[in-house]
Amino acid sequence: MNRIELTRNLFIKSALKNRHPQLAVFIVMLAGYVFAILAGLIGTPVGSHNFSIVFVWIAWWAILILVAVPFFGRGWCAVCPIPLPGEWLQRGAVLHPLDKKPKWLNLRWPRALRNIWLQNIAFLLLALFSSVLLTTPTITAIVLAAMLFTAIGLSMVFERRAFCRYLCPVGGFIGLYSQTAPLELRIKDKQTCVTCDGKPCYNGASTSLSANSGYGCPWDVFPGGLTRNTYCGLCMECLRTCPHDNIAVNLRPFSADLAKPSARLDEAFKAFIMLGSAMIYAGVLLGPWGALKDAAFYVGTSAWIIYAAVFLGIIFIILPGLFSLALFLAHRPSLKACLGRSRGVGRGTGLRTFAMFSASLIPLGLMFWVAFSLSFVLTNAAYILVSLSDPLGLGWNLFGTADVAWRPIFTSLLAPAQTLALVGGLIWSARMAQKAADESKISAIPVMAYCFAATVVMLWLLL
Repeated sequence: MNRIELTRNLFIKSALKNRHPQLAVFIVMLAGYVFAILAGLIGTPVGSHNFSIVFVWIAWWAILILVAVPFFGRGWCAVCPIPLPGEWLQRGAVLHPLDKKPKWLNLRWPRALRNIWLQNIAFLLLALFSSVLLTTPTITAIVLAAMLFTAIGLSMVFERRAFCRYLCPVGGFIGLYSQTAPLELRIKDKQTCVTCDGKPCYNGASTSLSANSGYGCPWDVFPGGLTRNTYCGLCMECLRTCPHDNIAVNLRPFSADLAKPSARLDEAFKAFIMLGSAMIYAGVLLGPWGALKDAAFYVGTSAWIIYAAVFLGIIFIILPGLFSLALFLAHRPSLKACLGRSRGVGRGTGLRTFAMFSASLIPLGLMFWVAFSLSFVLTNAAYILVSLSDPLGLGWNLFGTADVAWRPIFTSLLAPAQTLALVGGLIWSARMAQKAADESKISAIPVMAYCFAATVVMLWLLL
């Protein structure tokens, strides 16, 4: 399938260039976000009846994992309310750009931290405390508030969306899996960007009198060099500022970005973090092991410390270690080349190969999360109706659904859907591994075996 330029359609293009529809969605999302914080602080402590738990970890999570990320990539980032207040303060404007420099300190983010290691750490922290976070409204409220105020604070110190680009724990995994999505923002002609004066798509067009007025890319990305979805937040500012109509939103084949995978270790370990977290979540939240659930829930106890150590060991030692073994076996006929000791190749080549091949795990990890989320969401979906009528758990019945009894839905379809997702992810990743192996002239079988073994484990945990 060739790319289809969606912005050729004048209605789609005008809708994306117009800030008012996006602002309306922003305001609704921000109001819901603030209400979720308040509900967590003043509502019922029973998580299954509190808006903050139900709508963040059931409703929003279902939309994010099952729809937004697989089909729209960074689409959630285009309407996420977290950076809004800080961005408005930073710019000194809500809608239209003003003829003045950004407010506050406007410092550059430190060069040594221009990667996603902080996002990886932030996600792991949430993951380690997930059993408490997903069941205790007060903790959820504190985390949501902390993210909002951290984003505001960073916007007052650093330029652009530093929180979104370098710290947001949600943004990290959305960026990773957005590479598989069939939606992208790209330039039409590279030479046009080369000759463009002032690069307003990156630097902004700061006069409200211009037909192409807008802010510089909030994500600190130059569209002319954009080749992957990972760091583009689909804010559409470049579409609004480009004076040459050289920005397009395209429909493309799934996983197009993985044809040329990244060789960055921070992104490689994000793949292992997400793969391992999905497996551990399935065991803790859906499994029958009461001792494991208790260990994950009672933070600070000796059992929790052991749980945290095992959690981190699986993600940073076992999964990447077994994957390295698979690559070692894949290179076995040319062992010297694998170790980087032939033809003048250094140690970095082995790490580069490890990072590039880890991209083949991205479809598998996405389908792991889809399979896990199907079970988690369909089991708890009834709570959404209850929370709609009584969001604070105070005995309200606004829509007549407060007394809906809990029961799982679509139980007969759950196991087949999960199996289909996992097998589909395995086939998808196997194809990615085969393509990478063909280019490297090595065997893909060990990497495929790794993916197969991980899929069998996930099937066992879920079914």
